[in-house]
Amino acid sequence: MASVKKLINDANDVVTECIEGLVETYPGLQYLDGFPEVKVVIRADVSRGTYDKVALLSGGGSGHEPAHAGYVGPGMLTAAVCGDVFASPSVNAILAGIRSVTGPKGCLLIVKNYTGDRLNFGLAAEQAKAEGFKVEMVIVGDDCAIQTPRGVAGRRGLAGTIFVHKVAGAAADAGLNLDEVKAEAKRVAQLVGTMGVALSVCTLPGQGPSDRLGPGKMELGLGIHGEPGAAMADIQPVDVVVSHVLKRILSAECIPVKRGSRVALMVNGLGATPLMELMIAAGKAVAQLQLDYGVAVARVYTGCFMTALDMAGMSISILKVDDTILPRLDAPTKAPSWPVGVSGPRPPTTIPVPLPPAPANNETTASRPPELTGPGKLLEAAIEAGAEAIIKIKDSLNDWDSKVGDGDCGTTMWKGANAVLEDLRKCYPLNDTAATINELGGTIRRVMGGTSGVLYDIFSKAAYVKLKDNADQPLTAKCWSDALDAAVTAVSTYGGASAGHRTMLDALLPAAAVLREKVDAGEDPVKAFVAAAEAAQAGAESTKDMQAQAGRSSYISPDLLTAVPDPGAMAVAAWFGAAADAVSLNAAVAT
Repeated sequence: MASVKKLINDANDVVTECIEGLVETYPGLQYLDGFPEVKVVIRADVSRGTYDKVALLSGGGSGHEPAHAGYVGPGMLTAAVCGDVFASPSVNAILAGIRSVTGPKGCLLIVKNYTGDRLNFGLAAEQAKAEGFKVEMVIVGDDCAIQTPRGVAGRRGLAGTIFVHKVAGAAADAGLNLDEVKAEAKRVAQLVGTMGVALSVCTLPGQGPSDRLGPGKMELGLGIHGEPGAAMADIQPVDVVVSHVLKRILSAECIPVKRGSRVALMVNGLGATPLMELMIAAGKAVAQLQLDYGVAVARVYTGCFMTALDMAGMSISILKVDDTILPRLDAPTKAPSWPVGVSGPRPPTTIPVPLPPAPANNETTASRPPELTGPGKLLEAAIEAGAEAIIKIKDSLNDWDSKVGDGDCGTTMWKGANAVLEDLRKCYPLNDTAATINELGGTIRRVMGGTSGVLYDIFSKAAYVKLKDNADQPLTAKCWSDALDAAVTAVSTYGGASAGHRTMLDALLPAAAVLREKVDAGEDPVKAFVAAAEAAQAGAESTKDMQAQAGRSSYISPDLLTAVPDPGAMAVAAWFGAAADAVSLNAAVAT
């Protein structure tokens, strides 16, 4: 299949070359000198570490221009982190963005509800917190296409996210603190709904066109990555299309709009729809909202705000507004795509801003101490036993995963376990428990691909932050219990799963609960650890009877999952149990 003609050089360079053109066009923007991995657009007037307001960062996959870099500027975003086309940006890129613009008042991450974005922005947030930054995150899921979303994925983040950028940006520009800016952003995210309609499928750079949509057909309720919509139908007049979309958005399950409410309307082109057609849709939408629904349309925004490459179609977003939100929407901004005119002279030469260095304490190379303390020996024994347990069950994990996933869980975990054993012999500062846990997460993320590597690093980073808070006193069983609670909570928060969803959490959650119970009751710490390990094993075994609601298993027929445990949960039970046994056998060395 021949590729579609496009004005590009190399399909692999489209994002970086787009950013270069963007900063040449708008004098208020700059980018970090980190291509190709770090693709971050920042405000040219913000110096690293000195910004005196709450910084706002957003981003995601590219291909949605002008989102997200087009909304960087005073009154909106402080930085935008750009991934490859339709791919989440890396954790390193997000961290670079946070380090570049965040000052004493902290930063807010505004993230669209996609698993990759949640995980990578979440891990970056935990790492930034570990480095001393104040970081909060708001997830936006404004998609109203699916009446009742399946599983834990929830509603997708669509063009309504731009309203969150604007309101939060105005709040930050007004000098509000981090909690106040987050509260306003979260409120807008709860009051906005969006639905899209496509007349064609987008074409990725360097690839051929899709023939999914035949002549005379349209898709209702699609996302912004070319994925299929909720329904396919014959193309209808724009009046009918607008009517269908508004009916879905204004249903009680989406946003709380009723007769007499005031709203802001956004008619958003998906990339290949002429402005004439968007203006027609906007006019019809205003008329229907006011006449059919008795809703006052306070503001109308029409244009291309969040596209899907060259997709023909549109989305409509409805935001319920009041006397608090409207001034935020009207507040001045120099973000080029809100839209505003280009102002100020273009500099004759554009020089990229150097990447910010990592904190000094992160630049030092970790190494094994020449002599281990008692607790250091015990920690080494636990880590070694856990890694070896994973290596032993590699084939079993792969076998289970071949039935409920993509068949590589054992191989992925085996890679991580071997890397841990290698680094254990030379890299881990075992006498410093918190630092060792931090390094452990870094090892796993370096070699383990996919979701597992990110989740385990999030687990480790959250535990590290909690343990570091107690670094000036001996680590007690309560410290370990607190760290496990924090780690499990972080995995649930950023991964989106919880108990009963057939994931690694079904082993971690009961283990954390039992450990907390035993420690609070004053029981022997080693026996409490062993009891927690038994709870992890029981929890993992119980996944045989669960219906998957997260991960790849959620797409598989429940009949095929019967009597097959979740491999991720079984892996947790294996390393947790082996570590507990090792502590039980070697506890004497720590005394």
